[in-house]
Amino acid sequence: MTARKEEAGPSGLASALMAKGALQTDWLATFRAVPRDMFVPARIWPGIPDGTEQKALVNRDKDPDAWFTAVYSDIPLTTQWDDGKHTGDKVGRTPTSSNSKPEMVFGMLSDLDVKDGQRVLEIGTGTGWNAALLSHRLGSENVVSIEYDPAVAKGAIKNLRDADLAPTVVVGDGRLGYPAGGPYDRIIATCGLGDVPKAWVEQTVPGGLIVAPWGTEYGGEAIVRLVVADDGTASGQFTRSSAFMRLRQQRNKRPTHDDHFKGQEWPANGARGVSLLSPADVGGWVEQFAIGLRVPGAFWSVEKYDDGSYTLWTYSLDAQSWATADFVPGAQSFEVVQDGPRALWDETEAAYEWWRAHGSPEFERFGLTVGPDGQKAWLDDPNNLV
Repeated sequence: MTARKEEAGPSGLASALMAKGALQTDWLATFRAVPRDMFVPARIWPGIPDGTEQKALVNRDKDPDAWFTAVYSDIPLTTQWDDGKHTGDKVGRTPTSSNSKPEMVFGMLSDLDVKDGQRVLEIGTGTGWNAALLSHRLGSENVVSIEYDPAVAKGAIKNLRDADLAPTVVVGDGRLGYPAGGPYDRIIATCGLGDVPKAWVEQTVPGGLIVAPWGTEYGGEAIVRLVVADDGTASGQFTRSSAFMRLRQQRNKRPTHDDHFKGQEWPANGARGVSLLSPADVGGWVEQFAIGLRVPGAFWSVEKYDDGSYTLWTYSLDAQSWATADFVPGAQSFEVVQDGPRALWDETEAAYEWWRAHGSPEFERFGLTVGPDGQKAWLDDPNNLV
């Protein structure tokens, strides 16, 4: 490797991550010993820094310099589309496996706060890089990683073997954990959740930690750091914004537009109104999170027009209610139509105003408690339920 490549490669990425505060000194030796390029396949779709969009395919065999630059940039790298069904060069419909953004990888490892001798369960092996980092730090014998997709697991096992690391890699349903390898001091998930599985809490020792991306159906996601208590509950605050692919078994099958309208044309029997809240104001990541907590069982989509205006559609998961809010650039009020037993735009307005009334809290003020009676989100204090 040339000196120029090294400067722009691992050393450059390490310096950037340390400057951001993501890579702590206790992980630096592991970062150097477990190079990311050993855990990235030849074909990747680099993402933009916030992880919400993928660029065109980069093929190591055709453009090794571009591939190397992408690998040692602080960006996520999509490695699979549509559960492996999409195999062409173009971007697929839905990214379903990746090598995560390094800032997020090391931020979550910092949240995990591992100590020598501890046992860790990882949910979502992916390319194997995260399992490799944990194995180098704690010893392979103390790391178990679960991957649902057999083909993805096979690739990860090869990557780990090539790096002389041998954590236990299990092909199975991550929701169930892996009791044969427990109990665990730490559990980390590298896939998005809407529901923290009970099995994870049961397989974590009291005082242990669960670190996972958690989000609402409406949108918004952040890393939650749960401390498991003696009574079998787990509670803790969110630490940072995130955007992960959903755990496959927790992907909701959303009803379609036609499911809601049942052959009718908009506005059907909807009630018209006017709102002073702009649809643009509810689109931020933390705003979506707050709205999702207060408006459960709802999701949205956007219909864009050539003049810069758009319609924000809000639907209920039971296909019984819908709402539209029309955004027009420069407008001070916005046309709204709602139909069904739920007035979804009214609920959205109320949730947004609740968020503003509480000081427009960022993710770090929110928390989550998981117990036998389900999970409950809170603001600032576990007794202050959202």
